[in-house]
This record gives sequence, C-alpha cells and structure tokens, in this order.
Amino acid sequence: MYEGAVQDLIDELGRLPGVGPKSAQRIAFHLLSADETDVRRLAHVLVQVKEKVKFCEICGNVAEETMCRICRDPRRDLALICVVEEAKDVVAIERTREFRGRYHVLGGAISPIEGIGPDELRIRELMQRLASGEVTEIILATDPNLEGEATATYLSRLLRPMGLRVTRLASGLPVGGDLEYADEVTLGRAFEGRRSIDD
Repeated sequence: MYEGAVQDLIDELGRLPGVGPKSAQRIAFHLLSADETDVRRLAHVLVQVKEKVKFCEICGNVAEETMCRICRDPRRDLALICVVEEAKDVVAIERTREFRGRYHVLGGAISPIEGIGPDELRIRELMQRLASGEVTEIILATDPNLEGEATATYLSRLLRPMGLRVTRLASGLPVGGDLEYADEVTLGRAFEGRRSIDD
C-alpha cells in the first residue's frame, strides 16, 4: 500500500477492465515518471472523450454526433443489419471491408451470472428498427462463447417469426491453425459449417 494520491491512482487504474493490481501499479509508476506534458495530454483526452463521445441514436455505436458515420453513410445497405455485442466489434468487422450494411450494438451479451438479461441489452431498440419493414436480413455476430451463443439463440427465436432471414457468422478453425490444438467446440463448429469445395 502506498500513500495518498499514488494509492488512489493505483486503485482507480485497477478498476479498469483487464487491469489487475500489478498492471495498475506498473501504469501508475509509469505515469509518475512520465513527462508532465504527456500526463496532462492523457488527462485532457480522457476528459474530452467523456464530454464529446456519445452513442449513435440509431445503432448504439460510438459517435461524436447524434448519428455515427456508418448510419450517416447513404451507400450502406439498409436491408442488412449486423448485430454485435460492443462498439469495438464494429471496428473489427469494418476492418474486413466485407460488410456493407448497418450495425446494431447490443451493449453486451446475456449473462445470468452477471445479472445481464435481455432487458439490459438494446434489444427493444433493435425491434423498433425492424418495425419499418425495410430490413430483410439480420446477421448475428455475437462472440462465439457461452454468453454470445445464448444471446444469438435468444435473438434468433425472437426474430424468426418476423419472416426475416437470420444468419450467424461462421465459426471454426482459424487460418494457419493446427487441428491438434483446436478444442472440441471449435472442431465441432468447423464440421457443422463445412462447405463444398466446388463452390
């Protein structure tokens, strides 16, 4: 335990996701030894993010205006919505340059252990977006883990009666991976998602 401001900094850094006590301490001492200009710039950027950044009123992605750049883009396909858990997932998909539709950010995944149910996610907003009838396909791009699968299953049951095409991102073996290191679930998914090499 350190005194006053140093311990307060370590405690606050330790509250960040993925930052344990050792990492918090290491970051705190890095900031202590850093140039004051660099620390002030970091503090300024943190304050600016809280003041300027909001969430898109349509999809829930991060934005500095009422709508994000993707929802403002008239070239995007309005009939296609890709549902993701977090805004960082939008960035990952955009990097592929494969998807030309719009997104819907849920703000998490169903996790009974953490007390997150469907009502805590942006599912109601998704249903409101679908009311117009212009969407024909929903791509469920939740994480391939227990919570992501539960969320995808819940959404598919909710959306299928609406006559929409509901798809899920394929999952399986990574490029460059070895079969011997793949777990049973990944290998099982790879077999389920197999396709003809004639395609």
